[in-house]
Amino acid sequence: MNSPTPAIVTQTAVRPLPRLALLVFCLAYVLPGFLGREPWKIEDLSAFGVMRELALGLTEWWEPRLLGLAPEEPGLLPYWLGALSIRTLGFLDAETASRLPFIVLLAFTLACTWYAVYHLARQPAAQPVAFAFGGEASPRDYARAMADAGLLALIACLGLARLSHETTPELARLAFASLMLLSVARLGRRESPWASLVAASLALLALLLSGMGWPAVWLLAGWIVILLRSPGESEAPVQPALVRHRAALLSLLVVLAVLVGLGLRQGWLTNPLGWSETLGHAANAKSSVNIWTSYARMLVWFTWPAWPLAVWTVWRWRRQLGSLHLALPLWFVLVGLLNSALAGRSDRALLVALPAFAALAAFALPTLRRSAAALIDWFTLLFFSFCALVIWVIWVAMQTGVPAKPAANVAKLAPGFTPEFSFGLFLLALMATLAWLGLVAWRVGRHPQAIWKSLVLPASGATLCWLLLMTLWLPLLDFGRSYGPMSRRLASLLPADACVLVDGLSQAQIAALQHHGGLDIHRIDSKLAPQCRSLLVDLEQQPSLDERVELTHWAFKATVRRLNDDRRETILLYLRVGG
Repeated sequence: MNSPTPAIVTQTAVRPLPRLALLVFCLAYVLPGFLGREPWKIEDLSAFGVMRELALGLTEWWEPRLLGLAPEEPGLLPYWLGALSIRTLGFLDAETASRLPFIVLLAFTLACTWYAVYHLARQPAAQPVAFAFGGEASPRDYARAMADAGLLALIACLGLARLSHETTPELARLAFASLMLLSVARLGRRESPWASLVAASLALLALLLSGMGWPAVWLLAGWIVILLRSPGESEAPVQPALVRHRAALLSLLVVLAVLVGLGLRQGWLTNPLGWSETLGHAANAKSSVNIWTSYARMLVWFTWPAWPLAVWTVWRWRRQLGSLHLALPLWFVLVGLLNSALAGRSDRALLVALPAFAALAAFALPTLRRSAAALIDWFTLLFFSFCALVIWVIWVAMQTGVPAKPAANVAKLAPGFTPEFSFGLFLLALMATLAWLGLVAWRVGRHPQAIWKSLVLPASGATLCWLLLMTLWLPLLDFGRSYGPMSRRLASLLPADACVLVDGLSQAQIAALQHHGGLDIHRIDSKLAPQCRSLLVDLEQQPSLDERVELTHWAFKATVRRLNDDRRETILLYLRVGG
């Protein structure tokens, strides 16, 4: 007899993860990286600079600027959230206050992904085969176990860790895209259609306000077409429910048209395809094998380990690709891949597709052979154990000088760095490592099979390495990725509250000089330029400096680099001597 679905799952295989353990696990992933560090270059620091300007009232809320320059990443809502948090939580430092909304956004992403996979797994077409004498997984327990697996698959994605811990519009887009996935998954079950309609509309509006633009419209429009073509089934379908479902879908079409009109009016949507600004980049990329090879490598590591499982899902469920539980996340993945391929910053554009990748990866588990699951476990165990060992060895070398070669490499890559020992961070790292060892012992032991078991080690290993980096290596990363040391060095060469002109500096450097250095920064063409007695110039702009200022009025004083041997980020300091 032919199986209606390829999933064969028993009731014993769908026991859920303990809720407390899952909560602690998520906290261990979310909080490190947000707390205790300085803003890092480049996008993280640039976005923080815009939020700070808004909070201080130095720029317009509907047209945020940093020293008169538009943000490098478009959007309004993410900057509003950070600025409102800075203004409201004045008792906290600006860095911590600006990150609190983004901590909530990352936690919200994890929650939306869990519930989205849950509702997709409740689709009748996603259910496992019913056994002749019973014993198959119940729909509710099966959906809960699949949701646990989807959440673990998302956390395990290697590309999620750094970008999801930055205070940038990309994290806001990820959160609201996961909300859209959840709302449409609920709409596919005809469960609370009007609540799902409101959630989908708010998600689209938030994505437009976060600078995502036309790709967000294509996401929702494609999902509406899929749902209208195959509106899904409920466990006890009745005609009134179907009528409400179709009415909600038609209302969503009206809302989509209204929001598109608003976006065109406000300038949030500027091109008919949304990608035409990057078509030239894509055309050049097609003529270069190296660029596309690099892009393929980025895809492999950024979405690992979700992408091989997603490919397996598409193959094993190929006869059900038109079903909602596969068509919805697959459409999300395709739009994300296309947007990423045509965007200049492809990894950041791909971030919003990770929840859909995780959903597809979850549906691979009911069809995965035991040998393939064992291969995933052993590869993950060796890979993340090796990575954790490397992190510990280099930390010990930084603290003691032994082994000598890693210590010498750190001194070469970060000249001037002085290692610091924090007992609290060391204790957190030690506890995480012991927990990993205990988890490995549990995983290799004999325990009843669970459907999510194959993703426990990948997700835990990714969390372990991220936590170790954000504890043991945090001082080194702050030194290497922050403009704080350079900004404070420049500030020490200038009088307090000095008026300083800048020429050729990036938005991240300007934000760092304002925040870390406490400098009063102005552009070289501002009205206050004649009153300023200091000038900071990017090294690459120095040859053409005489075109913008009268060099006879300025005397060179010092050269400051972010690192001692980094000529790419070198700032020249001039003092006014005339004019």
